[in-house]
Amino acid sequence: MTVLSARSLGFEYESTRPVVDDWDADFAGGEVVAITGPSGSGKSTLLYLLGLMLSPKRGSVLIDGEPVSGLGDAASSTLRAQRFGFVFQDAALDSSRTVLDNVVETALYRRQPRASAVAEGRALLKRFGVELRAEAKPGQVSGGQAQRVALCRALLGRPEFLLADEPTGNLDPTSAEVVVAAFHEQAAAGTAVIIVTHDPALVAQCHRQITL
Repeated sequence: MTVLSARSLGFEYESTRPVVDDWDADFAGGEVVAITGPSGSGKSTLLYLLGLMLSPKRGSVLIDGEPVSGLGDAASSTLRAQRFGFVFQDAALDSSRTVLDNVVETALYRRQPRASAVAEGRALLKRFGVELRAEAKPGQVSGGQAQRVALCRALLGRPEFLLADEPTGNLDPTSAEVVVAAFHEQAAAGTAVIIVTHDPALVAQCHRQITL
């Protein structure tokens, strides 16, 4: 079972105290883990470190015991595209592109043929009830629909690690239930799901909690 690990992880922004300091954890496929803590405790920064979007100042991020946080930009981008999926609180969709193009954009970095990516993307959009919005622009869909689209993008390519930052923060209860159910379905398929959240209802549905 694939394991994502942090060892003695440390990070600070310029001229600030450490946001993450000497932090260790392991995340295995098949589990949904909530990372919680007060605002400013470093939750989002930690998620970006685990997802190789930030480089630690100290320590390492490892996959199956092999360090991956020291890779160059190109190698990190490829690894993220091949093995990670990301869901952000604001969906982070490109307003200039269609919903479908937003979903399949990471396939380019995996060198997945566009035809197969489009077929997989349309299947995901259908699964989450937004297939009729495939040709719309993000500004033409609701917040709940946009978050479902972001989830489709994250799930494209069947990632081993799914990282989510406050994924239910802006959602109505029905949309939140859809997203949480998808997290558990993905974990059941072997993915390690890591969620930063303030939502106690979401925390209660996770397998375990790490508090910063």
